[in-house]
Amino acid sequence: MAKANNRKQKRENRVGRIRSFFHEFKTFAVKGNMIDMAVGMIVGGAFTALVTSIVANIATPLIGILIGVDFSEWTIQLPRLYGNADPGTLAIGSFLNSVISFVIVAFVVFLFVKAINSFKRREEEKPPPKPSKEELLLTEIRDLLQKKL
Repeated sequence: MAKANNRKQKRENRVGRIRSFFHEFKTFAVKGNMIDMAVGMIVGGAFTALVTSIVANIATPLIGILIGVDFSEWTIQLPRLYGNADPGTLAIGSFLNSVISFVIVAFVVFLFVKAINSFKRREEEKPPPKPSKEELLLTEIRDLLQKKL
């Protein structure tokens, strides 16, 4: 009987933890954090596609003209192994485009976070509002009552 009660208690604890988990998730989702995160991911995906296009279609060709090299053509042919009909190819140029895209996206995200942090600091630096006349009067009354006691 003791084993049955112990199993029942463990099952109830598990159910309680699961309920607590879903309650916490519901609270998180209702606060709007999930919606904000979804919007951020959608905008981030669109921004990444834009940066990738800029790098592949504008930046890399301009760099190629300045240096005299076409990055998109940079590849390394791997030897045929195990009787494969087509040898493998390492697309170094595509990789360089991806690295440039990553650096641009990371830099923009850094600037965005830095701007948000500066706004937060400005809010924190604001002095607290002056107490209202009622609060000053109540403070004075409290102080007088404390002196009498």
